[in-house]
Amino acid sequence: MTPSDGAQHAGWAALAEGRWSHARRLFEDELAAAPDPRALEGLSWAAWWLDDGPAVFGAREAAYGLYRAAGDPRGAARMATWLAADQLDFHGASAVASGWLRRARRLVDPLEPCAEQGWLAFHEGYLAHRAGDTAAACAAARLAADRGRGFAVADLEMLGLALEGAALVAAAEVEEGMLRLDEATATALEGRAEIPISSAWTCCFLVTSCTAVRDTDRAYAWCDRIGEFATRYGSRYMLAFCRAEYGLVELWRGRWDEAEALLTASSEDFAASRPAWAGAPLTQLAELRRRQGRSEEAARLLDRAGASVGAQLCGARLALDEGESRRAVHLAERTLRRLPDDRRLQRAPAEEVLVHGLTALGDLQGAKTASAELQRTAAAAGTPALRASADLAAGVLAAANGGHERARTLLEDAVDRYDTCRAPYESALARRELAVTLAALGLPDAAAREAEASLDVLSGLGALRQAERSRRVRESVLRPARSPVTRRERDVLQLLAKGLTNRQIADQLVVSEHTVHRHVTNILRKLDLHSRTAAATHALRAGLLDEPPPKMAGPGDAGAPTRA
Repeated sequence: MTPSDGAQHAGWAALAEGRWSHARRLFEDELAAAPDPRALEGLSWAAWWLDDGPAVFGAREAAYGLYRAAGDPRGAARMATWLAADQLDFHGASAVASGWLRRARRLVDPLEPCAEQGWLAFHEGYLAHRAGDTAAACAAARLAADRGRGFAVADLEMLGLALEGAALVAAAEVEEGMLRLDEATATALEGRAEIPISSAWTCCFLVTSCTAVRDTDRAYAWCDRIGEFATRYGSRYMLAFCRAEYGLVELWRGRWDEAEALLTASSEDFAASRPAWAGAPLTQLAELRRRQGRSEEAARLLDRAGASVGAQLCGARLALDEGESRRAVHLAERTLRRLPDDRRLQRAPAEEVLVHGLTALGDLQGAKTASAELQRTAAAAGTPALRASADLAAGVLAAANGGHERARTLLEDAVDRYDTCRAPYESALARRELAVTLAALGLPDAAAREAEASLDVLSGLGALRQAERSRRVRESVLRPARSPVTRRERDVLQLLAKGLTNRQIADQLVVSEHTVHRHVTNILRKLDLHSRTAAATHALRAGLLDEPPPKMAGPGDAGAPTRA
């Protein structure tokens, strides 16, 4: 990016020192005398740091044209490559970005090996990574790093390594991926980058990989590095990214006031500098509102955030909270169809929702399949938070199957792991499920303690809706009430508590599956419960399993029920 000696030296020197406005004036003065592609290139970088999108596009497109006219394919390819990056940064326009990359490819393919080929490979690899093509992303990343080493361009070496590491982590090859990312960040910290943003981007790859495996401590530490960079260079764009990641960590840790301030500031910063990126902090704000029980506000924020995978997942969790299990399952399945099979870490949150949703619907076989996949991903990643989420889902499923001893072990492990990684909200939800299981095992004192602990944490966080559910569990353990359900609904509850699916219950009672579904819906409404698991546990606490099971009516039985 640095030109040869000449009249533009002062402008490039100002860029190197981070004096963006001064550099812009120097390049504009130079261009007032005569058009020059190198001066336009310098002006484009000054405008980039000042978040002036129109000036960035104008200068780079003009430089591209002049480089082409001068017969300089390397210069033209460099501008085409950065215009592709700009289209993603400022507009989120992947199709337009791909068009510029194809132009750059035609320009550099006939050339001898050069750094511009490495820059093109990096940006092509990044698009492939966004699209979920792990193999293509890794191949392009390796070429970028190779060109960086071959031409002593530290930027390319660190970014190639970081991109490959991030792609491997997304595919749950966490150990190999983190090794690449550690090497990349070590290179970034040496301070040899020609383009200052390269070091920050390298750290960004590491931070997003840490949050993907829910290693929040490490993510927080590297956010500090990015924050220092943003302050030093005055980058509102990088500050917005940093605030979004800080906000995500604070949300996880239960510091919700801090999370709200950071995520709000991030969305405002992105809206002013890179509007295409504003959806991510808006989605996290929606997640915060969901946890607070402010579902209508959450839904409005999701509408503003757009149809991203993250927004869809938040919508699925919101549907679970509202007892709309079928909608939650639909959204989770829709999300999974958007994600390649090898993007296992991206798929894990949707599989988690799927386990809970299918369990609530009584599709225990489907829930078992999703739970097994979630457990495999958690084992591959190896982080406590992912293993906790997998244990919680498996524990809920085990309880629904009537395996309360197995559920107890899984749920206790989930609580312990969530506590280890400082996730109070998730830990409180796991404690509530554990309380329900302990009650089913005939341990009311232990169940009441877990429910009380869950209630205290959720109330302290301000998760009032979830806190009310924990209060109801505690009260039902301490003062079991007479069940308001009908005799037939008691029959359904008794079989549901034994882990039978709707179809199996229908066969046992000789009624239609639709009738069983209607009975289950009525039971949940009457008992003010949110899942089949909770209903099954109510049956166990109420002593329904001590009664003779409902008799299956045979063809010769008088008054045998018919299928409805």
